[in-house]
Amino acid sequence: MSQDFYEVLGVSRDADEDEVKQAYRKKAAEYHPDVSDDPNAEEKFKQVKKAKEVLTDEDARQAYDQMGHDRFEQAEKRGFDASQNGGQGNPFGGMGGGQGSPFDDIFEQFFGGGGQGQRGPRPGRDLRTALTIDLEDAYFGKQQQMTLTRPERCSDCDGEGHPPEADAETCPACNGQGQQTHVQQTPLGRVQQTQTCQRCGGDGTLYSETCDTCDGDGVVNEETTLNVDIPEGIRDGQTLRMNGEGAPGEPGARDGDLLIEITIDAHPDFERDGDDLLYRMPVSFPQAVFGDEVEVETLDGTVSMDVPKGTQSGETFRLKGKGMPRLQRRGHGDLFVRVQVVTPEDLNEEQREALEAFAEAGGEDIDVEEGFFEKIRNSF
Repeated sequence: MSQDFYEVLGVSRDADEDEVKQAYRKKAAEYHPDVSDDPNAEEKFKQVKKAKEVLTDEDARQAYDQMGHDRFEQAEKRGFDASQNGGQGNPFGGMGGGQGSPFDDIFEQFFGGGGQGQRGPRPGRDLRTALTIDLEDAYFGKQQQMTLTRPERCSDCDGEGHPPEADAETCPACNGQGQQTHVQQTPLGRVQQTQTCQRCGGDGTLYSETCDTCDGDGVVNEETTLNVDIPEGIRDGQTLRMNGEGAPGEPGARDGDLLIEITIDAHPDFERDGDDLLYRMPVSFPQAVFGDEVEVETLDGTVSMDVPKGTQSGETFRLKGKGMPRLQRRGHGDLFVRVQVVTPEDLNEEQREALEAFAEAGGEDIDVEEGFFEKIRNSF
């Protein structure tokens, strides 16, 4: 018995498509036969791949959740029977099945239709794009415009695919129902399968003309500009969803969503680790030796920080609450300041004499004149 697909990927049963794909990438990298030392890597890699294929396909996932793992696999195995499947292999037809596949029959049995046999107007598909922002944009949040080319409902025919004045007649193939019903003998027995009428495309009506602008598709590709709300604290690789900004659905159905994957450019001064930031702070040799109060750059202005005397190069100090905003939570992360002691390259005569005196005074229990160290400090 193979493992439940959700357990294979390590995701919850309500995980969305992005979470499933992210989990798949991690697992695939872990078990890829070319890099993994696991003796069962090849089999685990196949399980991970299969789990991802099923859980990222809306129809297949619906069937999987309804039937359960064992019954789903049994139905799939029966679909591989060459006498019932024409020797064509995977009955899923590579993402949700196809017309006349055993997978469609599974949906017909459990949901009253599947694949192309779904009832009602079809919703628009989700679209994906990418947007690159600066670290400052991720810190403060902003509304940013982006321009993209996407499918839009044809304005000349209002997405109908035909001119308003076109003559209409009832589709003779489906008698205006928009669907055709067939009875098939399948691996699960004799079932009734309902599919979208191929002649009228599910409209139930045939028209004498098609729209010249969209060639009857009801959709055209157009350039559009959107205002994208970037939330404070968003991280590199996260995805924003804009509801209803995807591809248009069929008349009467909802439009798809637009999924925007965020990339954050590297910053010249700060490195990000989750909600925390790292900043490398150069200090002079006297500042490290004698201590000092320095001004530290943050993404929200400068703050003061004490450098204790005797600070070593590479020491790190934490400024609480000076990191990135926590997305959908209160507060900020921390800013870690790593001190780097800068060795002077060019010295004037006074500085050279002061350092030579300091070197000569090295050792323990050195008796030096009053103001000796103050002289060294002031010479830099």
